Amino acid sequence: MDDAIEKAARAAAQRLTGPTYPTLAEDVEEALAVRGATTAPGQYFNPTELGGLIVAIANTAWMIYHDIRSRGAGEPDVDAIARRVRQQLQQEGRAVPELEPAERDRIIDVTVEETVNAQEE
Repeated sequence: MDDAIEKAARAAAQRLTGPTYPTLAEDVEEALAVRGATTAPGQYFNPTELGGLIVAIANTAWMIYHDIRSRGAGEPDVDAIARRVRQQLQQEGRAVPELEPAERDRIIDVTVEETVNAQEE
């Protein structure tokens, strides 16, 4: 599990790194290093913590993917997983209000896609 989540988070960071998020790969590495530590529910509200959010998305997507597979429902649909990730993050209070909704959705979509790709390798 950990390898797939780490691989997905790193791949998503590589795809999303650019002028808007120049240090995203390093932020993801930092978030992976402290993963599992007890944190407050609102820890991802700071945009510089985007790496932590990506790790949380990858972890949530991994759990949803395996839940669907364990039910014998066939190959999980990436869009369906992304919708469930959005719902789960909202329920957990991990929304990122500083991001535009379209940007938040793009980050979720890329991370979910990379998580599913990591499962198929």
